[in-house]
Amino acid sequence: MPFWKDPPPAHVFEFSDAGIAHARGTHVEFAKLPHDAIRQVVPPDAGAKKRRQAAVLLPDSSARISVLDFDSFPDSAEEQLSLVRFRVKKTIPFDIDSAAVSHYRQPGVNRKGKIEVVAVTVPLEILARYEALFRNAGFHPGDITVSALAALNLCHDPEPAIVAKLAEKTLTLMVVAEGKLKLFRCLTLETANEDEILSVLQPTLAYAEDELGAPVKRILACGDPGVWRLASGHLAAEPLHSRLGTPGPFNAGLYGYLESVA
Repeated sequence: MPFWKDPPPAHVFEFSDAGIAHARGTHVEFAKLPHDAIRQVVPPDAGAKKRRQAAVLLPDSSARISVLDFDSFPDSAEEQLSLVRFRVKKTIPFDIDSAAVSHYRQPGVNRKGKIEVVAVTVPLEILARYEALFRNAGFHPGDITVSALAALNLCHDPEPAIVAKLAEKTLTLMVVAEGKLKLFRCLTLETANEDEILSVLQPTLAYAEDELGAPVKRILACGDPGVWRLASGHLAAEPLHSRLGTPGPFNAGLYGYLESVA
């Protein structure tokens, strides 16, 4: 265990279609997303001599997230990245050479003996826009991730479950088991009504049962779990919990990030 650890950034921001959530310490607030939303949430510090550190949680729809499986995985970071980029380039709707790719190997192997690696791919153009927003507002966005992945820090139960987040019309479903991500789906819905949600939820449940060898029996919801009880009909649905507050569809990633650095 190290004798020291870099302090977490003083500011954490989470973007969604509805607006921007911001945390400083344990105080969380939310604002609509006008042109100068960042400055409205955190006014410029005229006395600051250097940029303020910030963590930025991108909307789920801004990235392509995949769970890849490998028979073996190289030790070299350079070889790992090359292999991951090769695997994801055929699954993304943009040029891999103009994208930022990050990945992490999940512990252990799956029930088929495969090594599982989570890959996150974001177009450089999108990444540059978010970074520019913060630099123009006097921040250094030193830690950038995706909202839903940060929200996984709130999921501690080893039993198979679906973490579900409906932010406006962006639906994110994550299948998790034994502390590992098994499947990530993010779609933009037309109406976000019960039938449309169910049309996405049912094949996700079927895939999860086939992949895990056991049915998923719980939904962990970011927001009102009643929506998911109605949509699933038979699954137990409960809200995600945080020691610091109540996660909702527009700040679950923010609370998950705070949980990980507390």
